[in-house]
Amino acid sequence: MDQYAQLLADLTEAGVLGEQWRGAFERAPRSAFVPGTVWVPDDDAPTGCRRITRSDDPDGWWAVVDADDVVVTQVDDGDDDGPGVATSSASMPSLVADMLRHLDVGDGHDVLDIGTGTGWTSALLSARLGDGHVTTIEVDPSVAAEAAARLRAAGFTPECVVGDGLAGWLQGAPYDRIHSTAAVRLVPSAWIEQTRPGGVIVTPWGTPYANAGLLRLLVGGPGEPSHGRFVGNVSFMWMRSQRPHAVTGPESPPEYRGPSPMDPDLAEEDVHAAFAIGLRVPGVRYRHVWDDSDPSGTYRMHLSDGAGSWASARYAGWDAGDAVCQSGPRRLWDEVTGARLWWLAEGKPDLCRFGVTIAPDGAQSVWLDDPDNAVV
Repeated sequence: MDQYAQLLADLTEAGVLGEQWRGAFERAPRSAFVPGTVWVPDDDAPTGCRRITRSDDPDGWWAVVDADDVVVTQVDDGDDDGPGVATSSASMPSLVADMLRHLDVGDGHDVLDIGTGTGWTSALLSARLGDGHVTTIEVDPSVAAEAAARLRAAGFTPECVVGDGLAGWLQGAPYDRIHSTAAVRLVPSAWIEQTRPGGVIVTPWGTPYANAGLLRLLVGGPGEPSHGRFVGNVSFMWMRSQRPHAVTGPESPPEYRGPSPMDPDLAEEDVHAAFAIGLRVPGVRYRHVWDDSDPSGTYRMHLSDGAGSWASARYAGWDAGDAVCQSGPRRLWDEVTGARLWWLAEGKPDLCRFGVTIAPDGAQSVWLDDPDNAVV
């Protein structure tokens, strides 16, 4: 049994890959849609990733492509001189199977697949539903063209569109299901409007602080809200027009210095804490920084809201009088520590206890346990 066949057998035995999808995964193997050049993590590489090509390292390429792991297929939006940031990928097979399970498609359903990428998910949907029931949209023209070519070569002909997936694709609406492979911070009104009442939208959803939720949204009827819960912990690349701001250095001199009321490690204790904190500190993003002369002594979390407020919390000696610096209209570290206290007071809820409501006017609210218990 080859590696991919063994993978499908393992996913089936684990209950991740149901029989209704097993045939589609067999007819549309991921290897048919992954390009000849991929990138893998490499801490020794200047950009943090290393290129593997099928022509130069076929064994390495196949090992990556047929594993249950994400495969990066583009970095820096295709810019050869970029810093090595992943911008397109083929998702791990177990996650793809889980998302398709939550999509809950049935025979005759029409699906809009947002974020064509390699074309693999579009092929799986076509294999399950038939080409005529699948429309797929991709914002990057070169990625879209390559995916369309691979789909044709594999014998699949869904409608392939080049465009911004945030606007959906009105020409093919209404859809029974919308499936997105890129994360959003706000569910676009267009997706709601282009889905039949009672239809389902499955999309990665996150905040700048924690890109971590998989949202399953049930679309309401005309004039009714749409409600959905987070059903899993996932991290996908952002929709390009909803990418959060870059976290740069301090935007101004510190207006406040003092000790931290908590160990900064607790600000990212686990995905559930980070997800809850992100909900309570809108627009805030962080990165880790340090001074090369003393990495362990200066290692710190630097936060920014992209609007002039910033904070920095040092890990070593976090309760010292100079451990925290803050400046701007918001006291971001105070907000983070307050958000974690709120999470503790609520009993450390995991992210699957949260949900989203989209009002008929497009306004979005996030709630805990019940739509009447709004968080933000």
